[in-house]
Amino acid sequence: MDLVSAMVGLDQARTMSSVQIAVAQKLLDVDRSQGSAAVQLIQAADQEVTSSGDALVAAATGLGGSLDTYA
Repeated sequence: MDLVSAMVGLDQARTMSSVQIAVAQKLLDVDRSQGSAAVQLIQAADQEVTSSGDALVAAATGLGGSLDTYA
């Protein structure tokens, strides 16, 4: 193997390494954004369940339907 072939092979290896790193970074960014979206969905669902559960309890028991202002 001559010196020129070795240098070309080294340059190709560096290029492929750079491409693979760029692709891995892009995949990591996508995973982060999807994870963030999943967390937001879970938090929104939790808030919706809590508020709808409170409304159902109030409707079923009559609690919280009126406010007694007399002391």
